[in-house]
Amino acid sequence: MADKKIIDAMWDDSPIDVSSEVNFIWSIANKLRGTYQSDKYKDVIIPMVIIRRFECALAPTKAKVVEMFKANPNYPAKAMYRLSGFQFYNTSEFDLAELVNDSDHLAANFKAYIQGFSANIQDIIKSLDFDKQIDKMDKNNRLLSVVKAFSELDLNPITIDNVRMGYIFEELIRKFSENAEAGDHYTGRDIIKLMVNILLAEGCDDIFDNGKVITVLDQACGTGGMLSTSYNFIKRYNPTADVRLFGQEINPESYAICLAEMMIKGQKNAENICYQDTMKADHFKGTKMRFVIENPPFGTPWGGKDAAEGVEQAVQTEYAKGFDGRWGAGLPGSSDMQMLFLQSAIDKMDDNLGRAAVIENGSPLFSGGTASGESQIRRWMLENDLIEAIIALPVDLFYNTGIATYIWVLSKNKRPERKGKIQLIDASSFFKKLRKALGDKKNEISPEDRTIITRLYADFVENEYCKIYDNEEFIYREYVVMQPLQRSYAITEERIQAMLSKGSLSSFYDPAKVEELENMAEPTGKDVKKLEAYQNNLPVYEAILATLSSAVSDEVYYSPAAFMPVLTKALVTSTADKKLLEKIADGLSVMDKKAEIQKDKKGNIIYDKETKDTELVKFEESIEDYMAREVLPHIPDAQWFFEENLGAKKPVVKTGAEIPFTRYFYKYQQPVPSEELEAKFMELELSVSERVAKLFE
Repeated sequence: MADKKIIDAMWDDSPIDVSSEVNFIWSIANKLRGTYQSDKYKDVIIPMVIIRRFECALAPTKAKVVEMFKANPNYPAKAMYRLSGFQFYNTSEFDLAELVNDSDHLAANFKAYIQGFSANIQDIIKSLDFDKQIDKMDKNNRLLSVVKAFSELDLNPITIDNVRMGYIFEELIRKFSENAEAGDHYTGRDIIKLMVNILLAEGCDDIFDNGKVITVLDQACGTGGMLSTSYNFIKRYNPTADVRLFGQEINPESYAICLAEMMIKGQKNAENICYQDTMKADHFKGTKMRFVIENPPFGTPWGGKDAAEGVEQAVQTEYAKGFDGRWGAGLPGSSDMQMLFLQSAIDKMDDNLGRAAVIENGSPLFSGGTASGESQIRRWMLENDLIEAIIALPVDLFYNTGIATYIWVLSKNKRPERKGKIQLIDASSFFKKLRKALGDKKNEISPEDRTIITRLYADFVENEYCKIYDNEEFIYREYVVMQPLQRSYAITEERIQAMLSKGSLSSFYDPAKVEELENMAEPTGKDVKKLEAYQNNLPVYEAILATLSSAVSDEVYYSPAAFMPVLTKALVTSTADKKLLEKIADGLSVMDKKAEIQKDKKGNIIYDKETKDTELVKFEESIEDYMAREVLPHIPDAQWFFEENLGAKKPVVKTGAEIPFTRYFYKYQQPVPSEELEAKFMELELSVSERVAKLFE
């Protein structure tokens, strides 16, 4: 069973109201009107918040640092860290309040102040290209008011702890990101807390060991909310734990915020938060993680014209390494990188104890055909027993989107009862309505909801909200089903039209294609030759149609042997091309169970490709049993074929996987009786009539 200490853990969920700080900061943003568009305020506001946060943190030791720097400008950085009390410092005599006192030289002094920060802080600020913003504000007479306002903002870590500061940053990011792609930048703390609860609910006895080193990775870390929450949870239950946080982030503002807070939090290895596109590189190659927790972007392309520069080449290069790289199981469609993040998370998980919680939308569950990258990635994950659970979350949880989302719980440390199985949890009904919507976020997961969902997961017992299946339940084989070729043949007006619609003569002469070629502005040499061939064939084409029309008859033939002599005789003056005659005969035929079953020269039954259908059969079910139950009662002469050929030059794959989550929780709803619907329609009609009458008196 799961560790009940973790399941029963009650977080401090009292609402953290940061509205006063955010409103104050937003009032500063409004000072930038006329100089910046509202979605560009962040180019100033985020760097200023970070600078002020650092300044407030350093204030108690600032004088000592400045004094030491004056005495010895070459004083070692690490020694200066000890003096400042943080993994950073500032040697400038300026602070924001002091800068305001010399408005004539404000821009130059402000830049000098920034240059007084230790190199690691300067790197953060440079990544935001803030010097340009200083010049822009100065040019437009906005710099003084902005600097003065921020100098009055209290962001001291003593009064504004990391959790509160995290909410301030995230609320600002949310405001700047309301039009961002779904899943980008910001995941609410209610969702993160559920993910951490689930992630640590079992298989984690080792995290309580004295002095335990625990690594946590987020490959799309944003402002660091998932990392901070994981850190706080683990430290609450094991204060001696050495929790090491790792993150990669591509958004410069989010990266800067995350790194700044990690440094203020006192993370010893702040360089483990890196400005890096996860699709391009694993910054921590060779380092395995105890926990991976992340919410990668939804529907972001890794290939094609809309992909970020260099991403497609990087992904393809990594894919070429096979399982020595991160994408060994395959590449999903280039329009969505979610399943690349899933594979990368698995690659980073510790080989013995690794666990991961990853948020995805519905696409990775079922998108792609049998041989697609998505299907084969799912198959690989199932065959290697990597999926522990998939949890459907309520809709309207995110600030940028209301779509359905899921937590994928991945594990290389399944307890015995879970081995070879996958747990599906429908937690879509466990939420509390917000009194006021925040963007698209209308719902939140309350502490009570979180406890219920975590217990559903940890108890591992089937009920209305929890289903448990063998991994093979979601792996299938794709079979082709066809009927014997039985066709009747006749020359009738109806069948002639059907033949033309079917395109039986289109390779010989195609009126629509001819019109297209004739209207081309700049036809190629190939197009010109194609048009000439069609034009040369036109007299024969017209003769064939005229001959067939004159040969119209009610007589029906039940085999090619009976019909071909008749057709050949009728068209003898029009064409002697045997292949063309066969195409015409095929076009004039229809499926007819009274017709003779056609066979090849060896006496084998020929199957009708026009009856070709596909059946997806669960991996562990025999095709014979499936046919007897699902197909033969309706089509008694149907025959199945399994066309997989892994040894071909281009392998033919007919074994795939999908997880049609909603199908397993479908509940039949009785349709509304027609009498009740009729009464409602009549009521609506009467209401409309009354309103129209009243409108026109």
